[in-house]
Amino acid sequence: MCNVFTGKFFLIVALFSFQARFAAAQQYDVIILGGGASGTTAGIQASRMGAKTLIVEETEWLGGMLTAAGVSAIDGNHNLPSGLWNEFREALYNYYGGPAAVETGWVSNTLFEPSVGNKILKKLADEKQLTILHKAKCTGVNKKAGLWEVTVFQNKKTRTYTSKIIIDATELGDVAALLGVKYNIGMDSRHETNEFIAPEKANHFIQDVTYVATLKDYGKNADKTIPKPQGYNEAAFANACDIADPLHYENPNSNCHRMMEYGKLPNNKYMINWPRDGNDIYMNVIDSSAAARAREYEKAKLHTLRFVYFIQTKLGYKHLGLADDEFPTKDKLPMFPYFRESRRIQGLVRLTLNDMLEPFSQKTALYRTGIAVGDYPLDHHSNENKDAPKIDFIKVKIPSYNVPLGSLIPKDVDGLIVAEKSISVTNIVNGATRLQPVVLLIGQAAGSLAAISAMQNVEPKQVPVRAVQKALLASKAYLMPYIDVKPQDKYFDAIQRVGATGILKGYGVPYNWANQTWFYPERPISEYELLQGLRTYYPILDGFQGSGRALTAGYAWQAFSKIDSTLTEDKFSLMWKNISGEKTYSATAAVNRGLAAAMIDACLHPFDIPVDMNGIPLK
Repeated sequence: MCNVFTGKFFLIVALFSFQARFAAAQQYDVIILGGGASGTTAGIQASRMGAKTLIVEETEWLGGMLTAAGVSAIDGNHNLPSGLWNEFREALYNYYGGPAAVETGWVSNTLFEPSVGNKILKKLADEKQLTILHKAKCTGVNKKAGLWEVTVFQNKKTRTYTSKIIIDATELGDVAALLGVKYNIGMDSRHETNEFIAPEKANHFIQDVTYVATLKDYGKNADKTIPKPQGYNEAAFANACDIADPLHYENPNSNCHRMMEYGKLPNNKYMINWPRDGNDIYMNVIDSSAAARAREYEKAKLHTLRFVYFIQTKLGYKHLGLADDEFPTKDKLPMFPYFRESRRIQGLVRLTLNDMLEPFSQKTALYRTGIAVGDYPLDHHSNENKDAPKIDFIKVKIPSYNVPLGSLIPKDVDGLIVAEKSISVTNIVNGATRLQPVVLLIGQAAGSLAAISAMQNVEPKQVPVRAVQKALLASKAYLMPYIDVKPQDKYFDAIQRVGATGILKGYGVPYNWANQTWFYPERPISEYELLQGLRTYYPILDGFQGSGRALTAGYAWQAFSKIDSTLTEDKFSLMWKNISGEKTYSATAAVNRGLAAAMIDACLHPFDIPVDMNGIPLK
């Protein structure tokens, strides 16, 4: 956590040591406070784009919730291999020996040992323009003459670093709060967000926290039973073996062995992160002091140790003990708990449930500004808070979705970008955007935005949406969550660009634990569908006629030439042959959705028309 002073005349003796005040500050383009999931990917992306970047991380690991908090089972995005999330997963495949080697537990398609995740992220972060300070504590942030001054305590020394842009990638949004950014905590009122399932009145209840444990199989004859923890009560874990799927089943389904296989990791280790009478615990330390947080963390640790003792004694897994080769801690537990929820800033835009349910029918068009994709349901953990309203969010059926750029940018503080789980979304939406792949991609987008902002010397809110999206596409990241168009596909970039205009729309399908949006590139498209989409950007077509007939190349040219009078049929035919791969051009050739997107992209370049943070074209 940082101490923050933004006025001109505050006493700074407590903030800076004598040495730091008079030493020349080391200069960076971007400073990232927090080397968690989003902070790591933000640093990699910004540095790859040429920005001199610094990550300040309090632990000796990278990865945050994926590694240092022990949540090493990926939730969602298995079929959306976007950007740095995909690079991380491919590195896991290479390390363990392929996809099957990491499908060890039934909760996820990708499970790994936390220490391995840390090693892989450190390797990915080995970039020339990226510096990482481990075991370093930010002790102050001050803005002076348009630059951020960040003071850092490391190895018993205090140093000052400056940058044009800072990214708050802390677990709980601490930097944004101390800089005066307005934020929300807890559940929103339906009257404020217009979300039908939100509670009548707002409250400060957040999701449960979990102090994860990693257990290791020491062999069938081993006895790794820990001392009986203080306050242990077997009855507290009475329903721990209930593995009923909340998406489909109402009745308990007891299977203790299968419960243990939930988070089985490679090399006979087990992630203990179990919600039902397991080690979830309710606490809200978001606005607490560091000392108060530490006290609550000890309570969370104790609760997890009680569950571990239950597993070892009542369930008979005494050969499973706390892994001695994972976390660099005395107690063999992770460095900090798994926070599912943090502050949520008031950003330039806010993503709501309605934007997820019906992205193409809102007054705004936030989908056009997408910078990260996700497919997980609205998964809220709130069983341990007996006072919280009991709302079954997970059964609200949403398709896959994207996260808008403006949700990373605070309304009221310049030079700051917010990542991790503190972006501008509603409490309900946070149940989906909090998951690991989405947070990794949010970090990558934050890094892109920061690099452009710093190198062009403009505020983040002034960076064109399309500039950030182009940088992400160049990194093989998704803008739109199309399950059936992969980065290696011929028309991937064109379909992503045209999809982000809304001229051709995808079809959302809620589907179990991996929601979907389909583009259907092979499906035929009608003249009418093409015209309806083009008219949203090109009103000149309002008088142009189209029917329900299947689209042909000749009709596409006629429509396009109404928009661009310089597009002759000869020019069009050359582009057609180049894009379609056909040797000859025929005006009667059928056009499917994929080819239509590629031709729209090549002939009209609608993605180059700027949009504002709400996705409204700037014409």
